[in-house]
Amino acid sequence: MSVIEKDKQYIARTYNRFPVEIVSGKGSVVKDADGKEYIDMGSGIGVTAFGIADDEWQQAIIGQIGKVQHMSNLYYTEPCALLAEQLCLRTGMKKVFFSNSGAEANECAIKVARKYAADKYGADRYTVVTLNNSFHGRTLTTLAATGQDHYHELYRPLTPGFESIDAGDIEGLIELSKRVKIAAVMIECVQGEGGVLPISREFACQLGKYCRDNDIILIVDEVQTGNGRSGMLYSYMTYGLEPDVVSTAKGLAGGLPLGATMIGEKAQDVLGFGDHGSTFGGNPVCCAAALSILSRIDDDLLSGVRARSEYMISEFSNAPGIEAVTGLGLLIGLKTVKPAGEIVKSLICDGVLCLTAKDKVRLMPALNIPEDVLKTAVEKIKAACAPTA
Repeated sequence: MSVIEKDKQYIARTYNRFPVEIVSGKGSVVKDADGKEYIDMGSGIGVTAFGIADDEWQQAIIGQIGKVQHMSNLYYTEPCALLAEQLCLRTGMKKVFFSNSGAEANECAIKVARKYAADKYGADRYTVVTLNNSFHGRTLTTLAATGQDHYHELYRPLTPGFESIDAGDIEGLIELSKRVKIAAVMIECVQGEGGVLPISREFACQLGKYCRDNDIILIVDEVQTGNGRSGMLYSYMTYGLEPDVVSTAKGLAGGLPLGATMIGEKAQDVLGFGDHGSTFGGNPVCCAAALSILSRIDDDLLSGVRARSEYMISEFSNAPGIEAVTGLGLLIGLKTVKPAGEIVKSLICDGVLCLTAKDKVRLMPALNIPEDVLKTAVEKIKAACAPTA
């Protein structure tokens, strides 16, 4: 049997895969089993931050594998400690908990918020407020946090204690606080899975002030927007927010599974021995990979992200067949006249790999995608979006 046939026979059918088997790649170009090349404008849904088979990233991994590939969290390892140090120095956060994914990072964030509120105000202050149209993960608890009923339908009853308001509705939050005791508000600065929708700066300012004034933990989910994707190290920095907890994953380790929950000063001592744990969290190989990635997300790299973003937005704005352009940095959504799924399929034939988000084409290229490669992809995307005669 072929790889595709074996996949269909033996792997749970949770993914509606395209009929493409990727076997190799370098940078922002990947190759399938037939030798056809594609420009990767999805980067594994924002994971391969410096593209495929990045040389420096590979060397960091190989170097650590030659020392120790895993130890339990009963012992210390250098990459774990160094990565936590760098995350705290770069963000002003005080403590880090490492896990394996964005959903786990969000689970930890929710635990921190609820324990902080319970310790200080009592066990009945547990409600976590999220935004309608949000996405926070696929565990039962992070599904409950996700403000989209579509994801809830198959798995009720979900974890209780979650409420959602519309993005921008600060008055709705105030009214909700009269009915329930709020432990935390959890937001994405750009709702990626929800359609690549940035929140407004006005709402961010109002929300930050409300949480500070009422001692409510503010969690910012940076799973998709973090680690340079927004044009800043983390997207909350572009809004001037001061979150109490930040979750991240995806691009952090450049292609290896690693999640991180960063905890600010207010809640830094909430978790004690045995309060939380992870067998693979802080794996030294994954942390070594992340150190390689994080060390290169500097001012020059971020300036390049912003420049590429401006170029893409300029090219797509008012292009035939494109009704709207949304997003931040190198997380861009295109509202198209043609169905987004149809455009993505046609682009595969033309050698470009893209994503969708709701009714939009979603673009998340590597942070360092070469300008000539990006230009070629942009021209092909514009052509695919243009109305047919």
